[in-house]
Amino acid sequence: MDGLLVLIPVALFLGALGLGAFLWSLRSGQFEDLDGAAHRILTDEDEGPLPDRKPSGKK
Repeated sequence: MDGLLVLIPVALFLGALGLGAFLWSLRSGQFEDLDGAAHRILTDEDEGPLPDRKPSGKK
């Protein structure tokens, strides 16, 4: 029974902390553009050729 006296406030604190983090992320705009990253990966933005690699070992 003594364990519940410690665990219940800890659980309430962690729940309030999670709720606070969620509300902060809503206010800071973390959920504004949910589809942007999914569409950005499909676009082909050619930034030019990749630099030539030099062989790392001797032949």
